[in-house]
Amino acid sequence: MPASRRHHRALAVFVNGLGVLAAVPALPTATPATRAEAAPTVSAPASPAAAATPIGPGAPGATGEPVAAGGHAPPVAPGVAASGAVIPVTPAVPAPGMATTANPGAPRPAPPVTVTVAPAGTPVPGYRIRVRNDTTGPLDTTVRQELPAGASTTAVSAGGRATRSAANGTGEVTWRLRLPARSTTTLDTALAATAPGTSVTAPACAYTGDGSRPYDCATATWQAAPVPAAKVEEAAPVWRRPPILAAALAVLLVLAAGGIWWWQRARRRRSGVEPTGTAPTAAGSPTYAGGAAPPGGGTVYPRPAAPGRSGGRRRPPVLLIVGVTLAILGGVVLAAVWTASQRVAAIDTTKQPTSGAWTGQSATGSVGVPLRENAFEFTVYRVTCETAGGTGRQCKATVGVRNLTPEQQTWHGQLQRAYLPGGNWVSTDEPATRLANLGRDVFAQPVAAGNREVLPLVFTVNGAQKPKQLELRSGVFSAGVRVDVP
Repeated sequence: MPASRRHHRALAVFVNGLGVLAAVPALPTATPATRAEAAPTVSAPASPAAAATPIGPGAPGATGEPVAAGGHAPPVAPGVAASGAVIPVTPAVPAPGMATTANPGAPRPAPPVTVTVAPAGTPVPGYRIRVRNDTTGPLDTTVRQELPAGASTTAVSAGGRATRSAANGTGEVTWRLRLPARSTTTLDTALAATAPGTSVTAPACAYTGDGSRPYDCATATWQAAPVPAAKVEEAAPVWRRPPILAAALAVLLVLAAGGIWWWQRARRRRSGVEPTGTAPTAAGSPTYAGGAAPPGGGTVYPRPAAPGRSGGRRRPPVLLIVGVTLAILGGVVLAAVWTASQRVAAIDTTKQPTSGAWTGQSATGSVGVPLRENAFEFTVYRVTCETAGGTGRQCKATVGVRNLTPEQQTWHGQLQRAYLPGGNWVSTDEPATRLANLGRDVFAQPVAAGNREVLPLVFTVNGAQKPKQLELRSGVFSAGVRVDVP
């Protein structure tokens, strides 16, 4: 065979092989039922009547299809025609990984115990806590209410015990309750009077009997009655007051006009011309029309008038130009200074930057205050630190997370940080957090749309330092929120 034909045949074989490989994924996949029917089975010999059954035009096998044992036709895979051609089939339900519309996700079941907190309408800070047991049996629970630094209790419901931390001055009220089935228990707390116009936030949480895992949490802020006070407006600097600027400009214009007038008068005096326009005469000399009489007498003839200056373009005085220029320059400078000061005064120094790669606006608050960012609303209800194994300390934060978007959102443990007083930070200890949530990975399961979860986050820090601030965010490019820890 010539060499050229051998090359053509090898190329044809290669192309056919590629076609076979490309067609393999389109072939129907053998299902367990198909494999069971296609497998050889041992059956009793067919009766003569069954063997002599004719095959009509509408019976299986009339088109040349193989007939399996027992006279049943092999199942046809969906999307495959009888001739073996692949017909595209649009799935009724999108497969995993396909782009779909907003997926709200499946909300988590409601907790067995729910908590609500409302501020009391009293002149001093007070709160009413309602703990609801929605189960069909009694439950043991521990209710804790966090008090801000400097606050002290004056009255607590029966069974409550108030404690205070010597390290940061914060307080806590604890109740150990046994909730009857489908019942609501009301707890009251009253605090000492605060300064007028001061607000006090005191969150409360219901935990399991041992106090390790939260059921639910709530928060409330008591607002003091506003004190009417006279509105004091801060006086603007002198150089920022429009009347002062206008008066300064008017003074500059008057000074410029006075300087020009004085300069013209002095110039005329030096040239020997009175301001009235007549030439001066010497004392004792007769005057005549045209000037003084010549010495020696004689006929006096009128002197010819001195030739005047040729009528050229009169140039403005130099001082006039300088004065007008200075006045205009001074007005421009004053207007620029006033405009710049107004713009600087309008800058809000408390506003967080939103340009660049960050999305949303950052927020900063204290424990018990709900803070919103791009997708989540975070509320830190409690932060405690305990001694862990070795030289580390495990700090557990009870955090409420609410999804504000119409679709489910996934957040990540490495983005949740605890900042130490020295400036260092640590991320969430995910194994310890999973253990605190009874083996559930809270970051692997997305938060459903509109759903709210209360869960513990564990941070492991080295040394005896306690975090001074928590940073929580929903995504990599989210501005996040910061919570100051007392």
